[in-house]
Amino acid sequence: MPELPEVHNFKQYFDAAAIGQTVGKLVVHDDKIIRNMSGAAFADALAGRTFTGSIRRGKYLFAQLDNHHDVLLHFGMNGDLNLYQEPEDRGRFERFAFHFQDGNILGFDDSRKFARILYLHDREAYIEEIKLGPDALDLTEEHFAAAIEGRKTTLKAVLLNQSIVAGLGNLYADEICYRTKLHPAIRVNTLTPDDIRAVYEQIIEIMTYATENAPYYRDYPENWFWHTWRKEDGTDPETGMPVRITKVAGRTTYFVEGRQRQ
Repeated sequence: MPELPEVHNFKQYFDAAAIGQTVGKLVVHDDKIIRNMSGAAFADALAGRTFTGSIRRGKYLFAQLDNHHDVLLHFGMNGDLNLYQEPEDRGRFERFAFHFQDGNILGFDDSRKFARILYLHDREAYIEEIKLGPDALDLTEEHFAAAIEGRKTTLKAVLLNQSIVAGLGNLYADEICYRTKLHPAIRVNTLTPDDIRAVYEQIIEIMTYATENAPYYRDYPENWFWHTWRKEDGTDPETGMPVRITKVAGRTTYFVEGRQRQ
């Protein structure tokens, strides 16, 4: 599933394909992922509009329009963007496509239909409505420490809580726990100030590296974070200890038994 670094990559792709482009027409093949209006209304709202910029916050990409409205692109499990010109290059699972006046087409593909596309009149009101927290790359240690103070939930649940920090998902949360040597199920009210600082520093370090290296989530390199250790029945390459799988915060969770403190 695309997380902050992967959506950063989508932002770069979208910006190169769409910024400054005017939508001649928007073609909707399946409007299930368009969540707050019909496909026909969505097409009408976009026709003739020009994309002026984009803002990424966590896993959310807001495409800005020349009327000061936004199109929210939330990629769900496996949403994707595809820029093309020839009909034969259209994606098999394209749900809708922006047909730009210059002849280019930007399709939104989603085989599982878990994406969320919304037309927003007020981006900031929407962010407040869903209680979206600060982007992980804008997070301060002070905010993070204050946001988790007094909580008795697990560290994994905190890292996945988009109102505390926006952009982390299951894979990167496991990586942060692995690097800090803290079990994903450890209760945050038992963390020391040094533990909290270590978690915060790993959030920033991992997200910075990942965005700078712009991963495509369908084709990670072999040495990409979890590929080095997060394997069923595997062993930790640093300690030789066994990798275990459990459920934490309702999510499949990998950890190294004996390495990560609980």
